[in-house]
This record gives sequence, structure tokens and C-alpha cells, in this order.
Amino acid sequence: MRHFSLGEREVKQERPSSGVQPDTFEALRAALAQRIARWTDGTEQFDTAVPGLTLYRHDEPTEPMNCMVGPSIALTVQGAKRALLGEHAYSYHSGRFLLAALNLPVVLQAVEAHPDRPYLSLVLTLDARSIAELVLQAEPPALEGQASLLPGLVLGETTEKFLELFLRLVDLLDDPAAVPVLAPMMCKEIFYRLLMSEQGARLWQMASAGSHNQRIARAIEWLKLNFAQPLRVETLAADVQMSPSRFRRHFRALTAMSPLQFQKWLRLNEARRLMLSEGIDASSASFQVGYQSPSQFSREYGRLFGAPPRRDVQDLRQKTSADAAR
Repeated sequence: MRHFSLGEREVKQERPSSGVQPDTFEALRAALAQRIARWTDGTEQFDTAVPGLTLYRHDEPTEPMNCMVGPSIALTVQGAKRALLGEHAYSYHSGRFLLAALNLPVVLQAVEAHPDRPYLSLVLTLDARSIAELVLQAEPPALEGQASLLPGLVLGETTEKFLELFLRLVDLLDDPAAVPVLAPMMCKEIFYRLLMSEQGARLWQMASAGSHNQRIARAIEWLKLNFAQPLRVETLAADVQMSPSRFRRHFRALTAMSPLQFQKWLRLNEARRLMLSEGIDASSASFQVGYQSPSQFSREYGRLFGAPPRRDVQDLRQKTSADAAR
């Protein structure tokens, strides 16, 4: 398991003055934290009746966890979390949100959590169709000259407006009959505010037909579905109508990985899932995810997860059993 180190580059963003009264911001934050705490009582993850909205809770700091983060906004209202994309570390708390513009392989860790004051957050999946409709209707924000070469993961300021919108959305859970009618409109307003925010350029480019970012997103979708197949970068670049050099440059800028490294990450995480969930041995798992050499698989697995396959799976099972016993 990979741990964060001091050598990693911390991505920081100072919270600008927004004219919000601190007591108003704190009252909204506390109200939203109270709602999330109620819905997540006794669980770490609560999938709500609102499509794409998930609530999270951690009563103590967590180990770093490899996961694929899809296009979404993650809003922390209590405690703090850290995300690692390549060598870039993103710390976010009640003053910042984390925005992912496309599917990205990250390492997540709750770093500030306590039973008396748990880590509380929500994640809302970005709806591509709603955002595309908004792009056609709204006036685009000023795009940075190199916006298309910035990472697909970014920190943004959590404003009073965002807290108000998410509080209304979570309160909707107490009125299930209204969810199908009102939730889509509320989510669309959140997406609009994101598009108009200082980080909206990323979403704008992801929704713009033919943009480099959208082409990289298509390539990532192909890799997710075909990670066990041999990869020719030149062929994939041609499929998304980019030159190989430009494709590699934009892919690494957005994901902090090369296409081959991204495929390797997908293969190793799927192999880990197969061994843990389906009881498949390491050699069989390696072949199933596309490796031709079990020894190469074992070496690369150890570099990513910090231990050889068999020992890593045993440690994870023991930890799961200990957690269940507690």
C-alpha cells in the first residue's frame, strides 16, 4: 500500500475573500455536517436516493486507498482528506472542494477524523448530459491559455452558495416523493455554479465536442473496458484523432500517468479485486488481467501496493477480519 511522503508536491489553493460572513458559512457547514452525520450513522458510505449523490463518514483516519475517481465534486464539511494523483497531493477540508473532470486513478486517505468529530463529506457525480446542455446555454468563462494541459483533478473554494445548494439537496432526502422532480433541477444548478466558478474551465473543456480533454476521456473509457488487451498507443491515439506525441502529452497532463502506466494501474487493481473477492490465486489473476509473466506481475504489484500479491491479500483479509471483530 502506497503511503504519502514529504517528497510529494502539495497542490495548494488559498481561499480568497468572498465576502461571506464567517458565522453564516459556519452555520451552513454545521447544518450540512449534522445532516450527513444523521444519514451515515453506523456506516461509512450511504448511497442516497438522489442519483449520483453519496455521503461518507470516517470515525478515524484511514489507510491510503487506491481507487478510480470518476467525474465528480467531493465536498468535505468536517475533517480533512488527502488525494494523491501521481506526485501531486491535494488536501481538502471544509474550505475546499475536490473536482475531478474525468476518470482518474488516485490514492485517497482521510487524515483528520475522530469518533467525537468524524470526517463527513458528500460526493456528487457530474452528469455529462446536464453539463453539455448548460454549455450550450451559458456564456463560457475565461479559459486559461494552458487549461487543457492542467491536471484533471483540482481544488476549488467551497463558498456559501455551494453549501446552500448542497444543504437543499441533502434535505430533499427527507421528502422521497419530491426527489425525482426536484433533484435533477437542484443538481443542474450545482453544475451551473461549478461551470461559472474559477475552476469551471475544466468542465467547459470536458463538455466541448472535439476538445483534447474530451478525446482523452474517450481513450480512458476504452482503457477501462479493454485493459487486458495489448495496448498500442499509436492506435489508441489515432482512434481519438490525435497525433501520438500530442496524445501522450495531454494524457500525462490530465492523469499524471502515461497510457501504459494507466493500463498497468487498471490491471493490478483488478487483479487485487479478483484475489480478494473471488479467491483467485495470483498466477491466475495475472493472466486474467493481461500479464504474460507472473514474475513481472508480482514485481509490479509489489511496487504499487507495497507487498507481493499473496502477502498483500493475506494482510487485507486479516485487517478486514479485525475490523469486523471490533
